[in-house]
Amino acid sequence: MGGFGLILAIFVIAGVLLAGIVYQLIGTARDAKNLPPPGRLIDGLHADIAGRGAPPVVFEAGIAATSLSWRLVQPGVSRIAQTISYDRAGLGWSARSAKPRLVWILVDELRAMLLRANVAAPRILVAHSFGGLIALGYAARFRSEVAALVLVDPVGITEWAEPGHVQQWMLRRGILLSRFGELLARLGVVRFALDLVMAGSQRVPKLIARASSGRSGAAFTERMAGEIRKLPREVWPAIQSHWCDPKCFRAMRNHIQALPESARAVLTEAASLDVPLTVLSAGNSSAAQRADHQRVAKLSSRGRLEVIPDSGHWIMLDRPDVVIRAIEHVMDAG
Repeated sequence: MGGFGLILAIFVIAGVLLAGIVYQLIGTARDAKNLPPPGRLIDGLHADIAGRGAPPVVFEAGIAATSLSWRLVQPGVSRIAQTISYDRAGLGWSARSAKPRLVWILVDELRAMLLRANVAAPRILVAHSFGGLIALGYAARFRSEVAALVLVDPVGITEWAEPGHVQQWMLRRGILLSRFGELLARLGVVRFALDLVMAGSQRVPKLIARASSGRSGAAFTERMAGEIRKLPREVWPAIQSHWCDPKCFRAMRNHIQALPESARAVLTEAASLDVPLTVLSAGNSSAAQRADHQRVAKLSSRGRLEVIPDSGHWIMLDRPDVVIRAIEHVMDAG
């Protein structure tokens, strides 16, 4: 009886796993049909280009975010300038890349895409969080191609260039959760949980998140869901689709793994930037983060720091008007 029970359990588990894989494959095919990219693919990178006018404004998203994170800002700026938001390789609608996600590779990929799309230089770079490393690296390497910078609560460069014990623990946990998330996405678990959320269920998705990644993982999931709900409802299905794709978790892991080396590289090369530079710092930034924002603002003689008291880390979702105003400010300053 014990042997029969074991065999039965194996068959049940295999059946559940197979059902999850099929569920994922069907969902992926449905997403490809119903959620085409709003922009176009340029050498494997999805770019959403809108508006007319110079200098062009290029939007760079956070570490695992996509072009959709700028949906509350890009339309407003497109009324006065050409705008470009895009998905880095492995994220959103963009194809995967086998190259490490080091900052200079990311800079080169962005530059190649802009050149192929015939986006005129110089350009204003607007970057959120991790994207700030790419924007600063771009300005350091290709100064003549950058008209101005707007950094939206950028990641702490000095904090991650030499990560302490807490930061090292965060990196290890982020990499582990990314690996686990990729596996769960392949098995359809992520898609199942997000489908329940979209249907209005709360309890089961929370239990899945806690069972798969613990309390901190569940808290992160709830926090991200809260940020996503600030975006227009029509983009929710696309964001859900992206987070159901295993490549998203793999790309996030690769970005996290490269973060310290990328921060050290930018810290070394971006020593002085003679361009209009605005750093928007979230009201809930820590003292260390605020100090790093001040240091970044001082990289340029035309740099300034603006604290946004009624905003969290995702300033472009909490206060899109502030981000638009900052872009207009550097346009006038240039």
